[in-house]
Amino acid sequence: MRTLIKQVLASKEPRDGLVVQGWVRTRRDAKGFSFLELNDGSCLANLQVIVDAATPGAADLPRLTTGASVSVGGALVPSPASGQKWEMRASQLELVGAADASYPLQKKGHSMEFLRTIAHLRPRSNLFGAVFRTRSRLAYAVHQFFQERDFVYVHTPIITASDCEGAGEMFRVTALKGNIDEQPQTDFFGRRAYLTVSGQLEAETFACALSNVYTFGPTFRAENSNTARHAAEFWMIEPEMAFCDLDGDMALGEEFIKAMARFALEQCSEDMALFAKFVDRGITERLRFVIERPFQRVPYTEAIAILEQCGRRFEFPVAYGQNLQSEHERFLTEEHCKSPVTVYNYPREIKPFYMRLNEDGKTVTAMDVLVPGIGEVIGGSQREERLDALEENLRHHKLDPKDYWWYLDLRRYGSVPHAGFGLGFERLLMFLTGVSNIRDVVPFARTPGSAEF
Repeated sequence: MRTLIKQVLASKEPRDGLVVQGWVRTRRDAKGFSFLELNDGSCLANLQVIVDAATPGAADLPRLTTGASVSVGGALVPSPASGQKWEMRASQLELVGAADASYPLQKKGHSMEFLRTIAHLRPRSNLFGAVFRTRSRLAYAVHQFFQERDFVYVHTPIITASDCEGAGEMFRVTALKGNIDEQPQTDFFGRRAYLTVSGQLEAETFACALSNVYTFGPTFRAENSNTARHAAEFWMIEPEMAFCDLDGDMALGEEFIKAMARFALEQCSEDMALFAKFVDRGITERLRFVIERPFQRVPYTEAIAILEQCGRRFEFPVAYGQNLQSEHERFLTEEHCKSPVTVYNYPREIKPFYMRLNEDGKTVTAMDVLVPGIGEVIGGSQREERLDALEENLRHHKLDPKDYWWYLDLRRYGSVPHAGFGLGFERLLMFLTGVSNIRDVVPFARTPGSAEF
């Protein structure tokens, strides 16, 4: 039975009768034997395999070039070489799949731009193997965090007729041909339908029955933005809590970020060491900064005043009634507060219809969680639980209350204060790994003009 290289390298004592399978990273030949560096993706480290010329299958050694897949049986023995505890002495060797000279991942440096063009092969590289192992482990950590706190996992629809954000930047789903806007009632769903930008509205319905719920699934935004921070397809983490106000929402968001940073450092240490060496030398210090320091909470109005009076010239001007840009958010966390920051109570005009209107009639109970190095990682709010206020807010945002009849029903039948937030999983990964481009934490990025693979 095959043993993963990660398990082999964790062995406490020599072992015989092992079978490992993987891809050749390098082959070095000496008189009468060869050294293979083998990796199966289970960990960052390679396993050195020594193949004697008399080993069954050794005749294929010349074909064991970089990228070839092999199966090796043999014994695990202590290695005399520095920097490695074990090596494997092969007793049998099988070439499973050859790789010809056109294999693009040769032993040399490759740019991130080039690796994006071979997204089907880049997980075999050290960096992207580490990125996607970390992505997997953090997905587990997300579920662990909420399950341990008795949140119910809800699968919300990918196809929706409701525009959660009210921005209109949605992908239309249609089975019609020709002019798809002539008779939407004859379309597949009998009305206009879209790929979801958020599972929040549907999650609210479950929170108003099951108390604490969360979604974690794919979302889509048809925003024609080709920046390093935006993708057309991404995964969202969205908890919703019944009988919860803005303070409770901020507390959960802050606790979540600290928990994810702690998990990355403690449970992904080998891959995190690679990021610290080759991606972002300050990543470990920055994550410890977030773990160890309490979040400072700053009202939006105060945040704007701090930015206006700081004497700094920003690329994007600071003005009340405008969303904070990444450079503003990073200044607040890295220079002014010298701590992670939660900004709250934003102007009504720049936030979606579902956020609860404050008593001043001008601001809503919105909050953004900001961290050094990236800025906003979480956006959330207490939701508007008052029927008349929600209906008025829908009209204020030029939305038809009739389209949200089921959402309004939650306010008719046993309405309760409730709150939640949204967190882009890829944005979280960028923060935790130091990788600066969202395309490099997505297995197959979907961006304007690009849907390869």
